[in-house]
Amino acid sequence: MTGKSHLNLVPPLVDPGQSETLAQVGQAVCASFSPHDNSLAVYMTKEPGQIGHPRNARREEQPVYFTSFHAPPTHERRLFITDTSIIFAALQNVLKTGREREAEWIQSEQTLNIIRKLAIDYVNFIRECWVHASQTAPRSDLQYSGDHYRRLYTCFSLFVVLYLPESGYENAPVGDDLMEWVNTHFIEPSTEEGVHLSALERPWEDGTFWPYLTRTVLRGLSKASLFFLDALNQHPSEDLQQLAATLGRLVGSQPRLQNFDTEKDFVLASKRWNNQVKALRIEMDRVPENSRFDGFDNWWDRLSDIVGILEGRPEVNQRVCEELGADWKEVCATWGVFVDVRLGRQGLPDVVSQALDEMPADPTNPEDMFHAALFSGKPEQALQYAAEIDPWLAAHLVDFLEALSLLSKSNDYSDSSARDQHILAYAEYLHSDPGLWRMTVNYMYSCGEVGKAMADQILLRVPLKLHEQNDTDLDQRIRAGDIVGVLKDVNETCFQHQRETVRRTICRIAAQTLVQDKHYGLAVSYCISAEDWSGLGRIVNQVLEEYVTSGPESFAKHTSTIASTVQQLQAQESHLHGVLAHRLLFAVRYAQFHELRKQGHDHEAALELISMFYDDLAPKQWWAVLLSDGIEFFQNDRALLFSGTAVNEFLRKVEEVASRTSHGDLDYIGILMRTLKGGEKEAISRLKLVRIALAKYYARCTVAGIV
Repeated sequence: MTGKSHLNLVPPLVDPGQSETLAQVGQAVCASFSPHDNSLAVYMTKEPGQIGHPRNARREEQPVYFTSFHAPPTHERRLFITDTSIIFAALQNVLKTGREREAEWIQSEQTLNIIRKLAIDYVNFIRECWVHASQTAPRSDLQYSGDHYRRLYTCFSLFVVLYLPESGYENAPVGDDLMEWVNTHFIEPSTEEGVHLSALERPWEDGTFWPYLTRTVLRGLSKASLFFLDALNQHPSEDLQQLAATLGRLVGSQPRLQNFDTEKDFVLASKRWNNQVKALRIEMDRVPENSRFDGFDNWWDRLSDIVGILEGRPEVNQRVCEELGADWKEVCATWGVFVDVRLGRQGLPDVVSQALDEMPADPTNPEDMFHAALFSGKPEQALQYAAEIDPWLAAHLVDFLEALSLLSKSNDYSDSSARDQHILAYAEYLHSDPGLWRMTVNYMYSCGEVGKAMADQILLRVPLKLHEQNDTDLDQRIRAGDIVGVLKDVNETCFQHQRETVRRTICRIAAQTLVQDKHYGLAVSYCISAEDWSGLGRIVNQVLEEYVTSGPESFAKHTSTIASTVQQLQAQESHLHGVLAHRLLFAVRYAQFHELRKQGHDHEAALELISMFYDDLAPKQWWAVLLSDGIEFFQNDRALLFSGTAVNEFLRKVEEVASRTSHGDLDYIGILMRTLKGGEKEAISRLKLVRIALAKYYARCTVAGIV
């Protein structure tokens, strides 16, 4: 996808400039968004309002184009995203604590130190990624080049320098910090130049000598400066030798803020040092005009530029920077080091404004524009350029800006704040990779109601993959009632973000899937967790259906997985729960009956059978089935398994079923008909056998004297 408002399709649907032909043949371009990620399908369809097929309408098959707003992250990008999300989560915890306490807490020294530490963590991690991606070996597998991570590194580190200084240095001079940042990220002069010059016996005769020396002084690279100033001891001009020796002492002794306990001491030392520079200027002026040229260059003019920089003369600073090919950033840094040593962060925008008037930032370079915005004290403007560089940068900077109260209040026309908009844009990018759904929703859930609603929809569409369990061990764990895999992760995410409604919906979806795989025990647990009572009722019916379709053995096996649920439901005080528990208990007891019968425990099985009637557990639709199951016990010649009272109970049930059936109510024998795989005639015949068996059994009881 290219641009923000159009798609380039390959192959094209129509030739360039011929899009109006689509309307002429009654067709239109349509797009369908995927609920799984942020991709979309583009295809041709009949134009809305068209009836039938226009005479010239295209009838051939049309291609479907699949595209995405973002390229999904590859391996190295995934690692970057995953590792930095840990820092993001830590910052969210800090900010959440701040919102729960007084407003002043977030601005306390202790909290700001924590926030600064997390920002530095980002910087350090970006630096590691930059080094990794910049290795000399070919890295065709990298989605983003080393230069991309270098841009992130320069931007985030500049933010820390300007907006998150060390505690107590908020109002301190910023020149040394800016120069350190410039030297770290925009290295000049090059190491190769220094190596080349140091190998020369008379380096001043090389055309790059004075520019190199001037740049090292300008950048505060004292070691390199002193080395080449010392080399001038061999220069044929004694005047230059003496001046270079004095200049070397000044360069090596320039006061640095970090070497002083107080800003006052630093300023006083800078004034004394500046007086020594003025003395050097006086000494230079005494050199005769005819002694200022050595046959290769006018060394005096070159040295005068260096001394002019040390004097803090703005016009010299600006001119020398331009001649050396430096940009506005270097002008601002040298201004704070040489021109105004007391320059603080609050006064920096004025200096930047002057520098940009003479040396504008590159409007085609988002990185340079980002730097200019931060230097100018316009962090919100910097966010716009950060989003162009990488949505990751804007999303992870904006939290710090909000914590530092550097974001303006939201306008009345937007449902989300500036902070939320940048984070949601990044989350949309993450959504291009469905496998990153955990991180996607974590970012979204930090973004108010709009973000929460978006995250809810993503969670509801995360594939639970319960149909794809090829791992035997995993399948056994599911059958044992364990919550595993993606389903477990989704559940934990819902609990973490307190999305109870979403969790219940997902539990219902999971239960339906588990029922299809006949994991009834876990499906019942999920229904109860989701409070989906109608779903639970359907599961119980499905379990009972196992008896009809697969027989007693399969029914007993599946019912054993839901036995533990009965007590859980009975403990909940609800009439609805009681009805469901009653039906569940019947399924469990009926399965136990078949297990006892299979094991040959006729007495216990017979007791279970009559108990289901006594306890009023058996639904009326199942009476005929239970009575049919009792035939073998009624015909048992070895022992009388039922009392006379039990026989009377069986007879009452048989008569009620027969009476209802004779009046056309087939509900009483419907399940029996299905188990016999016959019709009404077969079911009635079976009931007759039950009645005959009961009559004989009753006669035996009478003879035995137990009626």
